[in-house]
Amino acid sequence: MKWKEIPRPIKVRLITSFFNRSVSFAIMPFMALLFVKAFNALIAGVFLITLVCLGYVIGLLGGYLADRFSRKQLLVLTSSITAGMFLTMTLCLMMDQMIVFMVAYTIFTVTSNLGRPAMSAIIIDATTPENRKAVYALDYWLINLSIAIGTAIGGWLYVSNQLLLFWILTLTSSTLPIAYAIFLEDTKRTWTSQRLKLVFVDIFQSYQIAWRDRPFVKVVFGTMCILAAEFSMGSYVAVRLADSFEPMSINDWAINGVRMFSLIQIENTLIVVALTFMIQRLASRFSNKQALLGGLLLYMIGYAVITSSNSMTLLLGFMLLATFGELLYSPVLNTEQANMMPEDQRGAYSAFAGTSFAGADFMSRSTILIGSLLSPFMMSVYIGLVVCVGCFLVYTGIYVKETLALNQKAS
Repeated sequence: MKWKEIPRPIKVRLITSFFNRSVSFAIMPFMALLFVKAFNALIAGVFLITLVCLGYVIGLLGGYLADRFSRKQLLVLTSSITAGMFLTMTLCLMMDQMIVFMVAYTIFTVTSNLGRPAMSAIIIDATTPENRKAVYALDYWLINLSIAIGTAIGGWLYVSNQLLLFWILTLTSSTLPIAYAIFLEDTKRTWTSQRLKLVFVDIFQSYQIAWRDRPFVKVVFGTMCILAAEFSMGSYVAVRLADSFEPMSINDWAINGVRMFSLIQIENTLIVVALTFMIQRLASRFSNKQALLGGLLLYMIGYAVITSSNSMTLLLGFMLLATFGELLYSPVLNTEQANMMPEDQRGAYSAFAGTSFAGADFMSRSTILIGSLLSPFMMSVYIGLVVCVGCFLVYTGIYVKETLALNQKAS
């Protein structure tokens, strides 16, 4: 699919999301360091964990609002507040007002999660089942490119010129509401005036619809199990490599466990940025079902080996395998999940689908505890079984539903 063939709303969404993610990933990896330095590890930890929980709840509210209000107006409002919070945080750094900085960062988290379901729904609104896979492949490529650029900018400027970093983030985030206001097409939603109590009842009923959609729930929880393997890289695998990887040297460059972990993370990002479209051309020779199952098989084998291996060769080789699998299955899974969302409930469904990421993050954190009880080999078995469960749920949620529907039509 050529860039000129992509509808304008999708172009706006892809470009603005690229800059939005670049901004986010320029500061997200370093916020814990900032709060620990300003307060202490306990306060910083409790605060950031609270924000994760708050962000998830706010995301559900954002999905409800995205189905009932203009998604364009919602994005303009939330992104404008986000830009204002970046400006506030920048000024707080200049004046060393970290309590106000913490409040501004909390509001930034709220507004970011409030607008995210609307962003997800816009891309589904503007695509068709025929072009959705190609758009999600492009979006996946841009996500990884933005993460690489954002992390690089943040890592370079956070230490050398923290204030300049926040001024750049303020300027970049200030352009997003302008772009939304000018280029996004409006989407009208009907809203009837309700008392506050009835609004909360309506929110509950809205997500009850998604919860009752059993095939969709299977896909959401299956995706959660699949993502848990990748997310465990930042928890169990990072800790295990730091503790047990045998340090080595290549041309006087010492590689310890921490650097080994960084290497495989960099490898993953570079492969995604360099090979996404080549892998997608290869995947086009197969059906969606074949690409999904084949990709998940490679992904499962790759991460199962990475979980317990201490060999540099095996770690790099099986990260290559896992990333190939990820590039095969991810666009297909995102497309099939989007196809399952009813047109009038896409905001709520998109927000509910965020359970995959929140749950996978929780599961990945638990691997540190589980890993203290199991050997590395058994952890590989555990990760493999978790991904297998995820594959089963995703497959039955997407394709068993289709088989049953065809059998009912035939009868």
